[in-house]
Order: sequence, then C-alpha cells, then structure tokens
Amino acid sequence: MWSADTAPALALPSRLRTWHPPEVRKQDHYDMRGRTSPMTAPVKGPASYFPSIEKKYGRPIAEWKDLIRTSPLTKHMELVTWLKTEHGLGHGHANALVAHTLAESNGN
Repeated sequence: MWSADTAPALALPSRLRTWHPPEVRKQDHYDMRGRTSPMTAPVKGPASYFPSIEKKYGRPIAEWKDLIRTSPLTKHMELVTWLKTEHGLGHGHANALVAHTLAESNGN
C-alpha cells in the first residue's frame, strides 16, 4: 500500500510536489525557474500600448496626452488621423492614445 510517506519521490519540480494553501496559490506564481513572485495584474486595454509607444517614439505618454488635449480636433478618428499624419504614429498606437485620453476627459 502506498502512502505519502512511503511513495517514491516523483520526478517533478519541488514546486509541483509541495502543497500550498489556496491563499498562497492565488497570490504567488512561479516563473520559468521555479521561483515565486507576487502576481501583478496585467495592464489591459489602451494602456497596454504605452511602454512600446514611449520606446518607439521617444516621448512620454503625458506629452502625447497633452498634444491630444490641446488639439482643436475633438472626434476620435480625427485625432487618430492627425497623430498618424502629423506625428508618424501607427494606427494602433494613435488609437490607444486617443481612446485613453478621451476616456480620461469623459471621466471613465
């Protein structure tokens, strides 16, 4: 008869052989090397584009938002087209900036 004490060690990483209470399992996750680290909620929506926008175009997001807010244009697609033609942004990046900025302006 097998029991937990007499069972041979499985060829699994220790993180898979160790029981963790549910509250720990929900808070921690394992990286590829078996280390635990606190989970961070992934950024979703338009803000998920912000790191690549800053890297690609060399301007902070606050600067892009200020440009959008001070523009005489008010419609979403007008602003997207303006960012694409005047500032050389790609459609997805322009759309993300405009959507996020207008949502903030509307209080969402």
